[in-house]
Amino acid sequence: MSTWNTRGLRGSTLEDMINRTNERYREKGLALIQKVPTPITPIKIDKEHRHITLAYFEQKSTVDYIGAVQGIPICFDAKECHISTFPLQNVHAHQVEFMKDFEKQGGKAFLIIHYTSEQKFYYLHLRQLLLFWKRAQEGGRKSFRMEELDPAYFFETGKGILVPYLEPLSLDLESEVDNS
Repeated sequence: MSTWNTRGLRGSTLEDMINRTNERYREKGLALIQKVPTPITPIKIDKEHRHITLAYFEQKSTVDYIGAVQGIPICFDAKECHISTFPLQNVHAHQVEFMKDFEKQGGKAFLIIHYTSEQKFYYLHLRQLLLFWKRAQEGGRKSFRMEELDPAYFFETGKGILVPYLEPLSLDLESEVDNS
């Protein structure tokens, strides 16, 4: 059983940005993506400020977001990284298994990584994540460096969209068709 405290709010800025992006995508009729709530049981509540200060997770979470883009089911998790090396410990085995199962059902699974020091985002498709994951499982590096990533999947805020992840998703879908 895991506990939660205010450390868990570290990615809330990224999640706020993605939530606003998802709302814009919905308004434009491009996608319908929802934040997956993490079920918790409150243990301590600050009644004066009306917020939870300690809680237990009721179950393991899967991913942060799930929905559909133009009829294609997608799921993804949002991660922040303050340095140029991303530790794989930030991704949990049950999340990887969920994403693999999701893709077996015809969906697309990926991570959005915000490299805060660079102010860049990266779309890490499941295929690439699994290569890094396998390397770590076989005793290799338990992280990956920005230099190891495909430059085509880096993206920045723009065109009135805070986290425009549909562009690299489109590139990912095109590359799958080209490789078929």
